[in-house]
Amino acid sequence: MQKAVNSTSSRIHTNDLIITAMCIALVFVATLFLNIRLPISVNGGLVHLGTAMLFITTLLFGPKKGMIIGAVGMGLFDLFSGWTLWAPFTFVTRGLQAWIVGTIAYSAYRNASSIPFNVMGILASVPVMLAGYYLCEGIIFGNWIAPATSIPGNLLQNAVGLVIAIPVVAALKKLPMFKNK
Repeated sequence: MQKAVNSTSSRIHTNDLIITAMCIALVFVATLFLNIRLPISVNGGLVHLGTAMLFITTLLFGPKKGMIIGAVGMGLFDLFSGWTLWAPFTFVTRGLQAWIVGTIAYSAYRNASSIPFNVMGILASVPVMLAGYYLCEGIIFGNWIAPATSIPGNLLQNAVGLVIAIPVVAALKKLPMFKNK
């Protein structure tokens, strides 16, 4: 009997690990290949669909997995695409952003099934993302005015992420595999 319980528990943990790794890869790929560099910012600015994937995966799998997925997926993007200096800031900022989204969307046993709470979670996370990258740029550039040029691009990136994530998650939550998640 003990072996059967351990086998089931092991299978669940293995599935969690696989899902988390696949979602990290989705965030990484969506950030790497589906992006537009903006000419309005000191650092070039970047609008990408990784933010939409961060929102989608967090709303599907919760704040803990979302935090890991967002932090690692986007941190890997920074490491592999020439933005290496940004990786630690991205890791913290995007992890916090996903945690906020998931915590609000999953509050009071909602399990991200409430579109208004999903939107509130995303909107509440945006100031944290803006502040995190503003602080990062201020430290990197030694200037607290230049980072303001990144705010419009970061707002656009989050708006695009919200517009994509909310209908995708609403549709996926209707599928049996995501109903109780």
